[in-house]
Amino acid sequence: MTDIKLDILGILDGLKDRLFSLSSSFYHNPETGLKEFKTSAACVDILKEFGFKIDKGVAGMETAFRANFGNGKPAIALLVEMDALPEIGHGCGHNISGVASVGAAIAVSKVIPKTGGSVVALGTPAEELGIGKIAMIKAGVFEGFDAAMMAHPSSKRMVARIFLGLIRLNLHFRGKPSHASAYPEEGVNALDAVIQTFNSISALRQQLRSDVRIHGIITDGGAAPNIIPEKASASFYVRAKDLNELYSVKEKVLNCARGAALATGCELTIEEGADMNAPLKLNKALADVYRRQMQFLGLQEDDLPSDKNVGSSDIGNVSQVLPTIHPHILLKRGINIHTREFADATITGDGKNAIMEGAKTLALTALELIMDKEAMERVKEEFKRGADYPPLSRD
Repeated sequence: MTDIKLDILGILDGLKDRLFSLSSSFYHNPETGLKEFKTSAACVDILKEFGFKIDKGVAGMETAFRANFGNGKPAIALLVEMDALPEIGHGCGHNISGVASVGAAIAVSKVIPKTGGSVVALGTPAEELGIGKIAMIKAGVFEGFDAAMMAHPSSKRMVARIFLGLIRLNLHFRGKPSHASAYPEEGVNALDAVIQTFNSISALRQQLRSDVRIHGIITDGGAAPNIIPEKASASFYVRAKDLNELYSVKEKVLNCARGAALATGCELTIEEGADMNAPLKLNKALADVYRRQMQFLGLQEDDLPSDKNVGSSDIGNVSQVLPTIHPHILLKRGINIHTREFADATITGDGKNAIMEGAKTLALTALELIMDKEAMERVKEEFKRGADYPPLSRD
């Protein structure tokens, strides 16, 4: 296998200028979720040039795509995230992660005639909205794969990283308007219900597990100070690292809102936003395969806890339906994602190094899974055993 690994590294070294150019085009034309038209087209063009069979507009999303090479097993999916953040641009570094997956897919495709198997680059829109991969799961796009993977830029180099499950809640309170000075006794204050909800949640936090996160904003607080607010609304994110706790905390938050509505005399309408983002289901066997490729390349993993500085992503939903890995590759130390500084770093020399690290580690991981039947079987067996919570069903 070593000779083929060296072939892959040589292929990627020959592609690096093309990959840097693709990343730069992402950066200079940032497009938000479900609007990644130029970005998606640029990825499709280069994959088509290298012989991939392209299906565009999959799962009913115009910018989603499936680029397939080969038709054997194992079948490995490389996830191509594309969307940017509003105002900040590529502050999450999808111009590195997405491009690394494209490069890895092309490199593996060059050796498929020798190794068998198949590699598929999946264009997964709207990660920042937390919906693209979920829509693709529901449409059956992830069926038939043996493993899925991508690599995300970071200030750290980590193989295994936890993602929290996420439920979005929109709470709408309705009271009764009245003049706040002349006839206050006639009013029912919807803003009071929102404020009481926040206060109740603040009191609740003392009794929550350390992995739980609840954070929210007031989205509607009334029209004018001299009018008792008839309507008021708040939006909350509830997060936890397993589904049982996530649903339990969700109900506690809703009880805070119900209690506030009862106390103030308001009516409460609960709206659950978008689809739930599932926690990431870790697969140690797959992580070990990736870690071996890091060692082959002479890369050192940072010794940090996997549950530090965690967020949520629709990659968690993918991990519930097939073995998945989402390692962090090093962009630059001392900077944080979702900042302009992070976005600007993606088109520096550090950004170029991160693209090549991601492309090489992913390509070598996919290669080992295709060529080493025992490694692939260990990954599958762990996925079957590791059902800590029920897998997500398709609608």
